[in-house]
Formats: sequence, C-alpha cells, structure tokens
Amino acid sequence: MPSKSVTGVNPQILRWARTTVNMTLSQVATTLKRKSEEIEAWENGTSAPTYSQLEKLAYEVYKRPLATFFLPVVPEEKLPKSEFRTLPLADMETLEKDTCLKIRKAHAYQLSLFDIFSGKNPANQKIWKEVLLSFSDHVATQAQLVREKLGITLQKQIDWKSDEQALKAWRQAIEECGIFVFKDTFKQKDISGFCLIDENFPIILINNSTTKTRQIFSLMHELAHLLLDMNGISKFDSSYINQLSSIHQKIEQFCNAIAAEILIPEQDFREQVKRLPSNVEQATEEQFATLAKRYGVSREAVLRRLLDKGYVSRSFYNEKSRIWTAQLKKTGSGGDWYRSQKTYISERFAGEVIGRHYRQQISLEQAAELLGLKPKNYAKFEETFLQGASV
Repeated sequence: MPSKSVTGVNPQILRWARTTVNMTLSQVATTLKRKSEEIEAWENGTSAPTYSQLEKLAYEVYKRPLATFFLPVVPEEKLPKSEFRTLPLADMETLEKDTCLKIRKAHAYQLSLFDIFSGKNPANQKIWKEVLLSFSDHVATQAQLVREKLGITLQKQIDWKSDEQALKAWRQAIEECGIFVFKDTFKQKDISGFCLIDENFPIILINNSTTKTRQIFSLMHELAHLLLDMNGISKFDSSYINQLSSIHQKIEQFCNAIAAEILIPEQDFREQVKRLPSNVEQATEEQFATLAKRYGVSREAVLRRLLDKGYVSRSFYNEKSRIWTAQLKKTGSGGDWYRSQKTYISERFAGEVIGRHYRQQISLEQAAELLGLKPKNYAKFEETFLQGASV
C-alpha cells in the first residue's frame, strides 16, 4: 500500500527551500529518485510528498527543520544572490549547495556570537570601525594603516619560520581586532572564501582545502572587503573579475591590491627585486621561492606583484602561474576530525564557549550546539582545543 501524502505542507516553502541552496528541480528529483514533474507538482501545490520524502528533503537535501515546511509564510532570510553582488550573475546562479549551506552556517555563527557575547564584541579595538578603506586614497598608505592596527611589522613577518606560523599569526591578529575567522573545506573548490559584514560581529570564512599561503591571501582579500563595509565572496582564479561590471571590477581589483600591499609592501619589494636579474623573467625557481618565503606568500602572489609593477609580461605570468598552480598540493595532518574542527572554528569564539561551560554558565548541550558539535564529541574537542591554538 503506497504511503499517503502529508497534509499541511506549504508548497511555497518547498520552492523557497530549494532555491536557497541553488538546486534545480532535476537535481532534487535525482537525489530523491523521482521525476522532476513530481517535485514541481509539490511546489505548485497539486500534490505533496510523503512523510518519508519530506524527512529526506528536510534533513538530507535542504538541511531545514521539518517544522519549517508547515509554516504559513516563507521565513525571512538573507539569500546569497542579494548579499554577494561582486560575482557575475552566472557565477551566483552556479553556487553549489555546499557553498550556500556554508553561507547559512556563517550567519548562524553570527547569531551564536551575539548570544555568547551578549551582543557586545569583546575586542578592545574594532578594526572595521577604525579603518575605512577608500578607492581614492593611496593603496600603500592604507595597507600600512591596516598593518599598524593588526600590530604586525615587516620584520615580525619576515621572522616567521613557516607558512603555518604566518597563517596563525595573521588570523590571530585579525581576531584580536574583533573579526571572527572561521575555516571550512569547500566542495566547490574554486571558492577561496567569503565575508559577512555586521555592526558587531563581522565574519571571514576561508576555504581550508588549499595551501596556507593561498589561505593567507584569501584572508587579506576578505579583510579588505570588510574594511570597505561590504560582503564579499571570491574565487581562486582571478579571471572572473573580467566578467564583472566596471564598479565590481574596481572593488575586486582594489581588494586584491590592498591584500598584496599588506603582505608584500611595495617599498621593501622594490629593494628585493634589485637582487633579481635585470630581466626578471630569467630569475630561477629558487629566487622566486626565496622571495615568496620572505613574505610568507605563494610564488604566484609574488609573480602577480611583479606583473602589476611591470617587471614581467602577461604571457610569462600566465605560463608560470599555470605551472605553479598545477604543482600545488594541500598539506596537513589529515584524518583527525577533532583537529580539523579546532582549525575550522574561530579560536576566540571556541575559547569563550569552553570557558563559559567550564564556569557552568552554559550546559554541555548548549556548548556543543554553539560549536556545531554533538554533545558526545564535546569533551574530546575541548581536550584537542586546549592542547593548542587553531591554525
């Protein structure tokens, strides 16, 4: 005997839930092993899913509470298409479900931050309120101001012994200035990260599935977006910028310029370039690597800087960039779920949650929920976190 359709399901919410994760009717149909026409009928109200189908839609496909589908009206929620205007419309249309869910997760983090810190950012200085970037001001001057606010001198940067140490230091400096930095592994590999503005709890979330040096540049790019007081979502391949409108091209190019100047200050860079051959394109791989190591950035970032300053040709840049990108391999310990979670979650946020649970101000269940964990995993996560700060 066939299962009965569920009564009371709001078809408008079924359609809304699908569009918020950028899924097509055919994609949902494939997941449920049904026909597209059947999913469409659910959404126009001519039929309804069975209870088991609705459960799968809620918990596996759309990642929504089951009760959501019985609400009388569509919930108010910010959608990626309205939040991120610096990607071409075609790219926004192709944001994968996983990316949409990560954006939703970041918003949930902001609500959790508001809750755990009682609506007040704990940072003594709030960089997004103290440094407002401008297209009309000199990039080098503004980048130096950001450096000063972060408290990272060029010498301190040069003294870092590894890419891992560099990423940790930049991330901690940004968090000390009131911006919470999260990481995650994206299934949509071309997305490097995004940021969400907020009066009290701005967030940066970067893609962890690449090298530390690429993550550092993504971190600075998203920081520049926040200091322009705008959300941003960016891709590893900068060619997407050519598809943007003129104003959005200007924004992305400016954020790249600020990130590059923070990481590779022009004055010092000019002095270092003097050590290369007069024809910079004849520099050895070792010389490019040495220059990249000095600033804790990728060879591609150094090469981009050389291109922007007119030291190398576009064709040389494209060819070297292609070769080096093909060589990139993600490094890391891998396999340790708790270490990964420690890396993903903002250190300042996790520390506050753990501290409040220790002081019995919040329950185990509350602490686990805030951190996105199951209660049974909390103790091991706490142990892992207290063994060392995240990278």
